[in-house]
Formats: sequence, structure tokens, C-alpha cells
Amino acid sequence: MRGADEFKTERARSLRGVSTDAERILWYRLRARRLNGCKFVRQEPIGPYTVDFICREARLIIEVDGGQHADNPRDAVRDEWLTDRNYRVLRFWNNDVSRNLAGVLETIITALAEAPPHPER
Repeated sequence: MRGADEFKTERARSLRGVSTDAERILWYRLRARRLNGCKFVRQEPIGPYTVDFICREARLIIEVDGGQHADNPRDAVRDEWLTDRNYRVLRFWNNDVSRNLAGVLETIITALAEAPPHPER
């Protein structure tokens, strides 16, 4: 078994220290199994990417994006790479989290209730 990639681990740690307000708001609601008892972690390295939040058990990734992500082709490539590995990706705008947290949480709860994808064998 391979060990942890120290560069990715340090990058994830540094990203945790510079979270946006929207990420902090959402993290408070996701952490410590507060949302339907599901365990989320934040700034988790997956392959070449670092995702904002992930529930590993449900294979559900949550990204909170600012305006710089509008129509960003790299996000589409990233989402495709993650989806190809049987992750589901939900993206929310910062202002959605700030202004409609209840709606964001309801969307996440709905996605958690859906069965995670099974890899093709």
C-alpha cells in the first residue's frame, strides 16, 4: 500500500486554513456527522484534485464555488474525471450557501439518500 503524498496533504492543510465564508458556513453544518449522521471531510485529495467536501461512504463530493468558476472548462474536466471514478459531484455557488443554506442542505440530503453508483465490473 502506498503512503500519503506529503505534497497533497500539505496543500489540503493549507486550503483548510483559507476557507471562504461560504465553505465555513457549510462545513459547520456538515462536520461531526451533523447532517443525517453522514461523515464528511474537507479539502480531501483525490487523484490529482483536492475536493472541498466529501462523504466517502456515499461517494458524494460537494464543491462550493465563487465567480471564478463560472463556465470554467477545467471544472468540467475535473467533474468528468471524478464521475468516471464513481463519485457524484454537487456544485453550489458561494451566494447559494450564504443566502439559501436550507435549500443547499436539502439538495445534499436528497443526494445522500440516493444509492451511490456501483463500479462496472
